[in-house]
Amino acid sequence: MKKLRVGVIYGGRSGEHEVSVASAASIIRHLDRARYEPVPIRIEKDGRWTLADRAPTAISAADVIEHVRLDAARAPRPGREAHFVAYPGEDTVLAIERGPGPATADSPGEATVTGVGLDVVFPVLHGPYGEDGTVQGLLELANVPYVGAGVLGSAVGMDKAVMKTLFVARGLPVGPYLVVLRPEWNRDARAAGDRVAGELGYPVFVKPANLGSSVGISKVKSAGELGDAMALALQFDRKIVIEAAIPNAREIECAVLGNDDPQASIPGEIVPSREFYDYEAKYLDEGSKALIPAPLTPSQVGEVQRLSIAAFRAVDGAGMARVDFLIAGETGVMYVNEVNTIPGFTTISMYPKMWEASGVSYVDLINRLITLALERHAEKQQLRTSIT
Repeated sequence: MKKLRVGVIYGGRSGEHEVSVASAASIIRHLDRARYEPVPIRIEKDGRWTLADRAPTAISAADVIEHVRLDAARAPRPGREAHFVAYPGEDTVLAIERGPGPATADSPGEATVTGVGLDVVFPVLHGPYGEDGTVQGLLELANVPYVGAGVLGSAVGMDKAVMKTLFVARGLPVGPYLVVLRPEWNRDARAAGDRVAGELGYPVFVKPANLGSSVGISKVKSAGELGDAMALALQFDRKIVIEAAIPNAREIECAVLGNDDPQASIPGEIVPSREFYDYEAKYLDEGSKALIPAPLTPSQVGEVQRLSIAAFRAVDGAGMARVDFLIAGETGVMYVNEVNTIPGFTTISMYPKMWEASGVSYVDLINRLITLALERHAEKQQLRTSIT
């Protein structure tokens, strides 16, 4: 039987580049070579697409960060030629010629695309410029099957503000929150701060709306700390979500798998090594613990699974997603926090570990996701694209 060529796209221009590289390394390592031929496609931080001569091998974001430091010494100088220089042993897949200045109407830039001949694509791009519908839109235009949510589901799953709006519209329990845009903060930071104090109170969490892996997130305990937290978050996004802290919150996660008939896994619980589950606690420290299954009552497990599928459908999910919850420590009130449409995918990441605990191995999980991608693509091919 012919092997399927699986393009694994990883890296990307977001702050989650290092996490993506580690996820891709794990997926490529575990692809069944009897069924699939992996094609590693790396997107550098400057936007260059390259066919790597070897698959990534880092098993954690910390390993990737060290590799990036070493790579920085050989990075090309800024300029027009930088976007065409591939590292030795690599072929440029997609390059956009740009000068040092911004593109203009007279000089919009040129794109060169090299065909690779892929049967299906597995995007492992966490964060903006990959998980947010941008790459999914490119693949839709090329009519290529791909793993995971479509353009709409990916975009909504990336934008925490829009996501929460849809959760509320579907009647899902969501904690108190506010959205503050950069112009609003720059125009009158004091007024924005008064809104936070009056409508949410302290402590709060300040987050970039369009990012994951807890990048740019701060816990703010008083009004005096809000400015620094906003300055950090605004480095990553123009839209900031500010959430009221849930007292003594437990962090519960659940994995969803499927297209039109999704299933939910056994839930897990995160016990962070720090005050909250920030980037360092997730990827750099070794003290955080994952409890799978989560110590919940049978009724709580059923509610987490029900809400996970409801949240998945609310954002028009497909293929996979990890749904994150907060449970108030004293009252037991449960809140849907967010959906991640391309969750971390190393062998120690919560999404595959929860499915493993539910009876689906890592290798079988990859197989199922590729099958779901092909099924969804085949269904879309039945749609009419012309009235004649």
